[in-house]
Amino acid sequence: MNGKAHQAETASESASATRGLRHDWQKSEVVALLTQPLLDLVDQAREVHRRHHADGTVQLASLYSIKTGACPEDCKYCPQSAHYAKTTGLKREESLDVDEVLAKAAIAKEAGATRFCMGAAWREVKDGEAFDRVLAMVRRVRALDMEACVTLGMLNQSQADRLAEAGLTAYNHNLDTSPEFYGEIITTRCYQDRLDTLQRVRRAGVEVCCGGIIGMGETIEDRAGLLQTLANLDPHPESVPINALVAVPGTPLQDRPPIDPLDLVRMVATARLLMPQSRVRLSAGRRSLSREAQLLCFLAGANSIFYGDKLLTTANNDVSDDLALIEEAGLRVGPADSSA
Repeated sequence: MNGKAHQAETASESASATRGLRHDWQKSEVVALLTQPLLDLVDQAREVHRRHHADGTVQLASLYSIKTGACPEDCKYCPQSAHYAKTTGLKREESLDVDEVLAKAAIAKEAGATRFCMGAAWREVKDGEAFDRVLAMVRRVRALDMEACVTLGMLNQSQADRLAEAGLTAYNHNLDTSPEFYGEIITTRCYQDRLDTLQRVRRAGVEVCCGGIIGMGETIEDRAGLLQTLANLDPHPESVPINALVAVPGTPLQDRPPIDPLDLVRMVATARLLMPQSRVRLSAGRRSLSREAQLLCFLAGANSIFYGDKLLTTANNDVSDDLALIEEAGLRVGPADSSA
């Protein structure tokens, strides 16, 4: 058996295993899935997607910054890092008040979003007035009959429990990349810090939203390592955002070339095979994709997008174009999960 035939057989065996949920993936299996012929990969992902998501819905999630800039982390992709403030020119903004955020949530709901995500540029949550405002925001977003998600950096168990009590649907805390490549992108906290936060969120009974970014200079093995880590979480994250790097001027990654859109399709399809029941969300970088590339991502198993004209500090797709694309694909906007 030649090398390509063996790789295809290995990928097929791995794909068939997704008929039952697995949390014991080996990196070699993920590499085999990720690198097999594209149409074979998309066919397998489509079959799995139809089996687990027969309703044909796409979740629209709106992302809004409730505290911008001056983050002490040194994530090389992020314009909100205080380390790059002089070169990015991003000005620090204090935490917004509850009524202002709720007005944005109401606008997002009117536009069709069913999940409202709130991001604060913090390294970690600190108890006090700012965190109490976040809890109030969560309660009031839920009162709008929307799902509420926050991304606030690291948090302790007590804080996770308080967010759960406020009715939080999901907590976003991305792994960004593989354990091996992580230190090339971030040095101010370690990979285990992120995994510990995810564990606390799980203990609190809150859904996990966790994914990563491609296009930062990582290898195929690093992309497989990220997906392997996500897929071996038990249970799988309910939502898996797949981001393409937005190379923001003034950040250390400003000169990274754009990704090949088909690499994003491969990531979406492989995520769908590894985590059949999760929402796979097209996230940052989608604005640079053609309509055809986005349709391929839907075909490969993406069933959620970030929706609205801005993602924290970077531009996003036009909302009317998004709705037209979803309709043209034969999909429909899904309702909020009021029980989440």
